[in-house]
Formats: sequence, C-alpha cells, structure tokens
Amino acid sequence: MQNIEVLQERIKNISTLEELEELRVHLLGRQGEITILLKNLNVLPVEERRKRGNELNNFKNEIEDFLNNRKTEIEEGVLNSKLKNEAIDIFLPPFSLPMGRLHILSIVYKKVEEVLGSLGYEVVEGPEIESDYYNFEALNMPVHHPARDMWDTFYFENGLLLRTHTSPVQIRTMQSRQPPIKIIAPGKCYRRDNPDASHSPGFHQLEGLYIDEGVSLSHLKGTLEFFARAMFGPYQEVKLITSYYPFVEPGLEVSLKCVICKGKGCITCKYSGWLEILGAGMVHPDVLSRQEIYPDKYSGFAFGIGIDRVAMLMYGIKDIRSFLENDLRFLNQFKAILEET
Repeated sequence: MQNIEVLQERIKNISTLEELEELRVHLLGRQGEITILLKNLNVLPVEERRKRGNELNNFKNEIEDFLNNRKTEIEEGVLNSKLKNEAIDIFLPPFSLPMGRLHILSIVYKKVEEVLGSLGYEVVEGPEIESDYYNFEALNMPVHHPARDMWDTFYFENGLLLRTHTSPVQIRTMQSRQPPIKIIAPGKCYRRDNPDASHSPGFHQLEGLYIDEGVSLSHLKGTLEFFARAMFGPYQEVKLITSYYPFVEPGLEVSLKCVICKGKGCITCKYSGWLEILGAGMVHPDVLSRQEIYPDKYSGFAFGIGIDRVAMLMYGIKDIRSFLENDLRFLNQFKAILEET
C-alpha cells in the first residue's frame, strides 16, 4: 500500500472524472486494497487489531477526502470550460419560439360544450375503462343480446373493456342523483374498427341526457335543431328518421342538410342531400327503471354526437385519420381558427 503523501500526489495529478473513479474503486471498492485490509483485521490479535483498525480507518477517511476534493475541482474546471466556450452573445436579436395551440378537436369540443351549456347542460365525465354492466347491460343489452354486435369491443382479460360509447356516464349519473338530470358527457371511445377515411379505433363522442317530468320528443327535436344551427349556420335543417338503438325508444337517426352541396346532392352525401350526424331517442323505460327512476313519472331523451364527424363537416376534413397523425401541415391549416379562440 502506498503512503498517504504518494497517494495524495497521485490524486492531485488526475485530470478526468473517469480516472478518478477508477482509482476510487481500486482503493475503496468492494475488492479495493483498503477494503481488503479492513476485512483481514480479524486475523490479528485484539490489541493489534484495534490499533491497526484505527490507522486504516483514518487512512481511508483521508483518502476519501482527497478524492472528493479532487472531484469537486475537476467538476468546477469542466463547468468553467463550458461557460467559457459556450458563452451567449447577449446582443443577438431575440427569436420567437413556435407556440402550442389547442388541437382542432379540442376547439370543436369547446364549441359544442358552449352551445349545449347555454341550454343548461352540465359537463360530466366518466372512466374510459368500463365494466360490461355499465357499457352494455344497464343500457338494455344483456349478455348474448344481438345488439352487442353493433359495437365491436376491446376486452381485457379481467372482464373489463374499453368503453364503446360515452353512454355509461348516463348510467353512473342516474345512479348518483335523482331527476331533473341534464348532462353532457364528452370523451374518447374505442371500437375494433379497421382504420379508413371515416373510421378509427379511437374516436371522440359527446353524449347528452335530459330526464325530467314531461320531457317529450319535441324537446329533443328543438334541442337538436338549436345545436345544428349554432354549429352549422342559422338556416341549417334537421331531419329525424326512426332507427333502432336498444337503450332508447323510439330511436332516431339525425341528419343535416349536406353542408358541402347545400342539399343539392354530391359524393359526400351520396347524392341524397343529407348527412347523418348523430343518433338519439327517448330513454327506454327499462333503462330508467333499472336505476330506480320511475318511467310513469319521468321521461327523458339522449343523443350521441361524434365530435370527429362534426369537425370534419365544419372544416371540410376528408380523412378522420388526420386528427391522430399530428402532421403539422394538417394542423397549421387551422392556425387562424385556433388563434381566435
């Protein structure tokens, strides 16, 4: 073992942190020289062991101090060198950084929530990972019900699933409060769709629910007309067509006069002059009864709006996949719209 003066001089001459660490491991590591000497003290007589132990511990402490001090000196030298070589010219003119903005879907969400909020709807959220009960059974779709085929679902091994619509938020709300209930539930949904221009396995939906005494189909029609004209212009027309959804009765498909051709007929609306935009209907009495809301006293309606589809119609976007690709060329098209918000 070298004496303290020799080691001190050796440490002083080291110029890099890597070399310093190598020496530290050589002396103080698990198999280092000083460590081995300390481990072998037990072979000495008691009195000699105590004396030798004190000497080695003092020696070890001195070496550790030398190593730490040299490490600090080297680090300060590296920092000073960087500060000298990477000096900033404070007289250079400033440059602007690109600012982040809300995504176009967030803008549409905000607009829809403002429109429906003006009618007194409260925003409520729920989990994206749901149980079969909330996603299907409570919505009048028991196990083996054929309507479940309408929703191609992602399941987990524990029986949970990724929600296929935001309708489970309706059930959770009905469980937690009594009518009157007037809510909208925005959020992301998931279905096992093959991606194409109009389908995505992850999409955005906003569910609406209104339950109170005397709520009728005319209230639903008035709400949807108000929504359509607020979003697409004051002269927008709405058409209701009967359809089937297991949790509403009657069920309705809601179409707008085509915003592309103004009802004249084009490839977008398949030359019909109309575009389907959402599904709606009067809440099924069985759905109310399951949550102890008595259908002989209360009635209600529900509707589900595809936020992606609304955005596509509002801004002439032809491919739903564009929302998820984060292509700045696509996003920058809406810079003027986003700066207004």
